[in-house]
Amino acid sequence: MGWSLHLHMVAAIAWIGGAFFMFMLGVSLRKKEDQDAVYPRIGPIYGYFETAALIILLTTGYLMISSNGLLDILFSNLSNEVIDALRMKLYIVAVIVVLTVIHMAISLKTLHREKTPLQRLFSKGSSMGIFLLNLIVLHYAMVLRDIL
Repeated sequence: MGWSLHLHMVAAIAWIGGAFFMFMLGVSLRKKEDQDAVYPRIGPIYGYFETAALIILLTTGYLMISSNGLLDILFSNLSNEVIDALRMKLYIVAVIVVLTVIHMAISLKTLHREKTPLQRLFSKGSSMGIFLLNLIVLHYAMVLRDIL
């Protein structure tokens, strides 16, 4: 589990750090012209970087769960502090993956053109959801670490 945990942690830092950076960028760029100048340049780089981080997170997470014999337990009726925290973390990760797919699909479709109001709503909403849910996942990661 050693290399998986280390790689998982580096990817988590990249994923959450990148989301925090983009959130702060979005908050600080109030003018539409500034956003239009920055996001088309930074967005695709960020998107590929974050997709790689997410794939690493999902892969190493699965490997750690599997190598510790938790895969069967997750799908059983067993309930304890560790399993319940891990299940909650995984439920939230599943929602994050869905929101990421929504956000990426809209972003790629509208990279060099204006978003419709509905696309803007879903893009910003999914982005904010990802950011907030990342903090909850981080909480559950710390809970699991404290227990173990």
